[in-house]
Amino acid sequence: MSGTQTCEIDPAALEKLRQFRFKKASKGNAAVVFKIDRQKLLIEEDEEHDDITLEDLVEELPENTPRYVILSYELKHPDGRNSFPLVFIYWSPSTVKAEMHMLYASAKSYLQVKADVHKTFDIRDADQLTDEWLASKLLPSN
Repeated sequence: MSGTQTCEIDPAALEKLRQFRFKKASKGNAAVVFKIDRQKLLIEEDEEHDDITLEDLVEELPENTPRYVILSYELKHPDGRNSFPLVFIYWSPSTVKAEMHMLYASAKSYLQVKADVHKTFDIRDADQLTDEWLASKLLPSN
């Protein structure tokens, strides 16, 4: 581990990221959720979801522990097209202990770079992550 990172990324998690990035999206949202193993200081896969709504994804995320989510989001454009942008979500509910928040926040940039996902959102409130909110952030404003 280099001196500038607090955590390394599990090689299996890096491979999962690579596969996820190049997976052909057909319909619905897909997500890979990552967590940090505090003993090993290792970012590893927590779970994967296919064809999941944002509402269900939020229900799956822990209430008191941060997570990183790489989301392939089915974005419906006003002209009827669908696209599937990749989104990086840093999930850190307001109930998270400061120590855990600092650990996850310190490793966030490193994972973002390795995931090569440029649309990034920090979510602290479960009610914030909705289709309306995310679409408003991803669609170009007129």
